Amino acid sequence: MNLLHRLEQLQLVVVTGKGGVGKSVVTAALGKLLAGRGRKVLLFEVDPRENLHQLLNTQPSGGEIINASPRLYLQHIEPRELIDDLVREKLKVKLLVNRVLGSPVHRHFTEGAPGLKESAVFGRALRMVEGHGPRALRRPDVVILDAPATGHGVSWLAAPQLVADVVRSGPIGHMAELIATFLGDRSRSGVVVVTTAEEMPVEESLELMESLDQRFDREPEAVIANALYPVTDDEESDDPATELWRDRRAINVTQLERIDAAWAGPLAEIPLFPMDPGPALVGAIARQIEAQLRSA
Repeated sequence: MNLLHRLEQLQLVVVTGKGGVGKSVVTAALGKLLAGRGRKVLLFEVDPRENLHQLLNTQPSGGEIINASPRLYLQHIEPRELIDDLVREKLKVKLLVNRVLGSPVHRHFTEGAPGLKESAVFGRALRMVEGHGPRALRRPDVVILDAPATGHGVSWLAAPQLVADVVRSGPIGHMAELIATFLGDRSRSGVVVVTTAEEMPVEESLELMESLDQRFDREPEAVIANALYPVTDDEESDDPATELWRDRRAINVTQLERIDAAWAGPLAEIPLFPMDPGPALVGAIARQIEAQLRSA
């Protein structure tokens, strides 16, 4: 099975990486790629800045599910609101719901309980792929989560099991156990690591992969090295701009060698495209990822 077929079969893909490496545009590109291969894809975004709609040239989600293109949807989600939705679903009686949601105890608990918000995000993904979505998109084939930066990536993945270990009964404990099982099932969920070929992003990516191995006994589906400087045709020029380009390319090569030395799995190398953020860039990256991973 090549990697593209593997990604098509997953129900959840978590995209993570150091801030500033192009994680959101790779998320959008993966969504466009899988949608183009016939999958119904929902992109989840938790960043309050809402970048995905700009990359796909749609209106801001504002919490709604937006159809960006055939078979490709996006939604900005607020973890706190997901927890409140769980209260509404379980209690059902409006008076009780209002009392709980207005309670300072509820607010303090939902803000301070470790792992609860992260679990709520994964829980929404699980409910969606199991067919419990809203009318706008009842059941996507795959949810792709534009996850927080690398430093929080492992914590996010570990959150449901943490909640399940602490809260052993009731709807929250039951939900957390189901989500932890979902995330631990390699036939249903996977992780894609995005980096640039620079020292700090590569260092964080290697640490993330080590943590995935040690804590979850798993590897990422792929590592995507984004925004690489292409080889210049003018290797002899002493023009300052050309020299700078060659220097940046040399750094890229050195860091790619570090990844190769530590990682035997699929690596997609994405060049630095001279395009503004938007659908054209997303499409170019999607085509490059497809070409790179087709034989992986």
